[in-house]
Amino acid sequence: MTIETLTARRLLCPLPVIRTQDKVKQLKVGDRLEVICTDPGVMQDIPAWCRINGHKVIEATSGNHEYTILLEVGSS
Repeated sequence: MTIETLTARRLLCPLPVIRTQDKVKQLKVGDRLEVICTDPGVMQDIPAWCRINGHKVIEATSGNHEYTILLEVGSS
């Protein structure tokens, strides 16, 4: 299992989701991706994208004007 980090700070919707989608395509099933953003909309957008595409949100946290989502790549 690989854990990658994607920094999407200062990007607004839909760019964090698009960057997440692009990065997930490079990963294997079971790998994890930590996405760090400053757009609060990602707290709804990325989990919704994960549900639609067969990925799992492991953890979603916020603090200090940043939002971090840890997801596990599923078989989409």
